[in-house]
Amino acid sequence: MATLQLSIRDLRRRWKPSKERLGSHPTAIRFHRACSWLDRAEKLQQEDLDLVLVNQWIAFNALYGQWDFAKCESRQDRDSWRAFLTKTLQLDTKGYLGEMLVTHQALVLTLAEDEYLAGFFWKEPSAKNRQSARNLKHRVRSWYGEQNWTLVLDHLLEKIYLLRCQLIHGAATYGGKLNRVALKRSVQMLWHLLPACLLVYIDHGADQDWGLLCYPPMQNPLLGNTEFGRKPR
Repeated sequence: MATLQLSIRDLRRRWKPSKERLGSHPTAIRFHRACSWLDRAEKLQQEDLDLVLVNQWIAFNALYGQWDFAKCESRQDRDSWRAFLTKTLQLDTKGYLGEMLVTHQALVLTLAEDEYLAGFFWKEPSAKNRQSARNLKHRVRSWYGEQNWTLVLDHLLEKIYLLRCQLIHGAATYGGKLNRVALKRSVQMLWHLLPACLLVYIDHGADQDWGLLCYPPMQNPLLGNTEFGRKPR
C-alpha cells in the first residue's frame, strides 16, 4: 500500500459515493474540511514546511475534533485524537495503519529519539534527559514487536504535537534554521499517516458516529442549525 502516492484528488474520488449519499452530514463535513487543508498543504509541499505542518495538523484536527456538550467548547486535543485513533485502528481491518508504520519504521524511530521533541527534556534540559529522550526509540521498538500500534501512534503524535505547539504559539521562528530537520521529518510522517487514516475513514467510517462536530456550518445565520449542540444518537 503506497499511501503517499494517493493525492488529495485521489482520496476525494474514493470518497465521492459516500459524499453523495451523506450530503451535509457531520461525517462528510469532517472529510471535506480535512481535505481542504491537506489540499493546501499539498500545494505548498517543500516550499514552506512551517505552513505545510500547520495545514496538516489542522486537517487532522478536523477529523479528531470533538465538541464537549456540557462545557460548550472543544475537548482537549490529546483526548480527542486518542479516541479518534483508537476507533480508526478498530475499523482498520485492511491494516493500512499497521502497514504504514512498518514501512516507515525508521522515520518513526528517528522522531522517537529526537530530544527536542520530548516534552520532559524541556522541563529540565540536561545531558541525562537528552540521553533518556534518545533511548525512547528502544521502547518504541518493543511496541513494534508487540504490534501495539496504539502506543506507537500516541508517542509519535506527542512528538509532532510539541512541534505544532511551538509553531502555533510563537515559540519558533518562521523559517528558522534550528528546527528544520525535525520539521521535515514531521511533515514526512504526517504525509504517511493522514492518507492512511483517510483510507480507513473512506472504507469503514462513512456510517460511524465520530462524535459532535465542532462549529458546524449554520444553515441560517439568525436561527442557526437546529442540530448544533445535540448529543449524537
